[in-house]
Amino acid sequence: MTLTTTKHDLVEELTSTVERLYERHLGAAKAWLPHELIPWERAVEATPREPWTVEGSRLSFGVRSALVVNLLTEDNLPYYYETIHRVFAHDVWRVWARRWVAEEMRHAIVIRDYITVTHAVDLARLEAGRMQQVCGGAVPDPVTPADTLAYVALQELATRVAHRNTGTMLDDEAGYKVMARVAADENLHYLFYRDLVSAALDIDPSATMLAIERQVRTFEMPGTGIPDFTALAAAIADAGIYDVSLHHDQVLVPVVLRHWNVESIEGLSSEAEQARTRLVEYIARVDRVGQAMVRRRERRLADSVA
Repeated sequence: MTLTTTKHDLVEELTSTVERLYERHLGAAKAWLPHELIPWERAVEATPREPWTVEGSRLSFGVRSALVVNLLTEDNLPYYYETIHRVFAHDVWRVWARRWVAEEMRHAIVIRDYITVTHAVDLARLEAGRMQQVCGGAVPDPVTPADTLAYVALQELATRVAHRNTGTMLDDEAGYKVMARVAADENLHYLFYRDLVSAALDIDPSATMLAIERQVRTFEMPGTGIPDFTALAAAIADAGIYDVSLHHDQVLVPVVLRHWNVESIEGLSSEAEQARTRLVEYIARVDRVGQAMVRRRERRLADSVA
């Protein structure tokens, strides 16, 4: 018989797992200082107080877009914290949430410092974007605790992929180290939430399967509210930093199909069985769409070279 849980039940049932995963996180997390990763000597060369021009940038629009979206997403942290704090109103959950916030704030600090000293993007537009993003306060608002956990697990893994790929495409050792360090933290956050979803599948497989299906089907990278987000996201995809194909290969397959192993979950209700069928079919469709987009991008690149 499938266990039916209320919001309070699931949060309560997962509390001991949160305690264990929090201790694991503290043991794995490495202390680091943002200022030690920043090439301060380049601030004079970049003259950040001077007006920014696209002609003076050595970065493509896609890479600049990724830096802006990565940073403004981190800047919107108060609203992500608000959602997590509201859904998981329990002592150890809040201890974790505060630690998570402290680490995410460090990401915003180091990315902003790197962008500032290298004058990588238009700093005036960046600040205007920050004001609009944070004043708007738009973030996903999952409907249940299981939805929240599933969404954040997917989001943290997607963010890790985007950060690391951005660092690689900066073609700058200092920038690579900044983004790799942030990506390493995001990976630990992903592991925390990933394993909570695994525990939730053990406690209430049907409700959790329904949540996973909802979150996979409606998933979007963070960025709602960022000025010109649609154009920025398109540029990020065109650059190969994060696109539908990467989302399938490096997020959906590793965590949903392999780690959560959704195709092998037993004891599902009929509704959850139907959700699983939709989920697997949707992931296959994402794969087809992603491959088609990659082929189109490769053709455009070949045509531009020709």
